[in-house]
Amino acid sequence: MNVTRREFLAISGAVGAGLALSSLGIDLGPAKAYADEVRIDKVKSAKQSTTICPYCGVGCGIICYTDTKAGNIINTEGDPDHPINEGSLCAKGSALYQISSNNPDRLKKVLYRAPGSDKWEEKSWDWALAEIAKRVKKTRDQYFIEKNGKGQEVNRVEAIAHIGSAALDNEECWPVQAMMRALGLVYVEHQARI
Repeated sequence: MNVTRREFLAISGAVGAGLALSSLGIDLGPAKAYADEVRIDKVKSAKQSTTICPYCGVGCGIICYTDTKAGNIINTEGDPDHPINEGSLCAKGSALYQISSNNPDRLKKVLYRAPGSDKWEEKSWDWALAEIAKRVKKTRDQYFIEKNGKGQEVNRVEAIAHIGSAALDNEECWPVQAMMRALGLVYVEHQARI
């Protein structure tokens, strides 16, 4: 049997590693991982439903457990029956539970800091939405371009840009994109993995 020095070292290393692992008592046979059982039986109004992770275009399946009476999410986990992720989730998908209203650190009020100010003020959602609409309209009216330097009709606004949300799915992105294009925006992007 002709074995080169390189092959001899590779075989010796593999045999040595195998012996070392077997002496540690590690079972190298196939292993099955079981997710921790969610104790939803304690919550009588609990409901299990499936959803899709909102963070990127992969479309991983997630099982969402909700308390229908309290309106709270109890738990989220990867769906082992989903053909794309087969129960596994990335770090963002695993942390999906944190964007729910159960998170005590999640902001639930509008905070506004006026230009030049060093203090945040609480404002109402109605005030915030009206203020955003007012500023978008003012900027669009001020910087709207009907014709370019060649005299071609372009009807666009280059002073406003829009970056989408990673929490939107494809069906939600389409109307947002259509609205931005209707405003004349040309700088429109989506941020699925930021």
